[in-house]
Amino acid sequence: MKIGYSFWGFLGNGITDTPDGGRSHRRPLIDALLDRGHEIVFLQANRDLLEAGDDLGGAYAFDSGMPDIDVLFLEWRWPIDGRNTTECGATDHTCDLHRQAELIKRYSVARGTPMVIWDKDRQLRPDSLWRRAPRVAVCEAALQPTPGAYQLLFPVADRLLDQADPDVLARQPREITLGYVGNQYVGNRQDRDEHFDRFFAPAASCFEHQVGGKWTDTSRWPHVSFLGRIPFEQAHHLYSGALATVLLLPKRYAEAGQMTQRIFEAVLAGCLPLAPADIRQVERFVPEALVVRSGSHVIHQLNRLRDIAGTQRHVDLIAACLDRLGLFRLSRQVDTLEAVLDTVVGASAGQQGAA
Repeated sequence: MKIGYSFWGFLGNGITDTPDGGRSHRRPLIDALLDRGHEIVFLQANRDLLEAGDDLGGAYAFDSGMPDIDVLFLEWRWPIDGRNTTECGATDHTCDLHRQAELIKRYSVARGTPMVIWDKDRQLRPDSLWRRAPRVAVCEAALQPTPGAYQLLFPVADRLLDQADPDVLARQPREITLGYVGNQYVGNRQDRDEHFDRFFAPAASCFEHQVGGKWTDTSRWPHVSFLGRIPFEQAHHLYSGALATVLLLPKRYAEAGQMTQRIFEAVLAGCLPLAPADIRQVERFVPEALVVRSGSHVIHQLNRLRDIAGTQRHVDLIAACLDRLGLFRLSRQVDTLEAVLDTVVGASAGQQGAA
């Protein structure tokens, strides 16, 4: 089918001074859909070209108009004060929300085009009318999605999973004990401060560590080594040099069992992920030996990991983490998405036939 795909981010490395976790998984998902015979046209701005100067050639199609499509697919955007809620042309304005509203109005409302919403940031309200609208499906990247929503996890390429070698990763030199890549998001619902304060900051007092990402309010942690924002591709380098990380999640992610792309970015680099016990279904993400319950527990586990570094036990832990990444396997997620697309398009065709 022909999919009109709306996302606000990048397919390539993009630029450093912007958040876009989708760079780790968006392009593999799109390429897999193309490989399965679907046609995709991107309906937001080509930020790779306009902002990063990255010409992706003729591999992908962008359209600023309203082309004919079979289904509208939205990586859901939400109001962000001072950015997409301002008038077009205003300083720092981004037009992602305006464009999304235009697409919904023209396709879903006016034409009855089937629509799939991928609420990757858990910003769509539980009582949103779109959760009850006909010809609309909502997907969430959570093990326990909102009732009525489909599960669509962030995908990791099969090739990367199949090529990862626990023995090689365990022998790799690790210059630091603890590493983390991610942003703070002060002042909104994505705040990670609680997890950071409870699990990461105590361990940072005891071990060599690095934190990459935008953290603007760090006065509570003068002992933590914040690097600031780092280029997208540098995340792999940081994880490759770290023995372990801590999977820090906003509360709304943890409660739904929604894991970010950080888990496979870390594990594929051989960086062991310590996961707070308050993450729903945490045992599906990491082995029990890597579940932590307090800052002191993180310190204890890091000391233990330092003791076994390079041993068979280290190899086995990496292998166990790689095995759990099967949850996110790209081929599995594409199967899921195709089933959702078939459902929503089939429902639309059935309703039109009945009419």
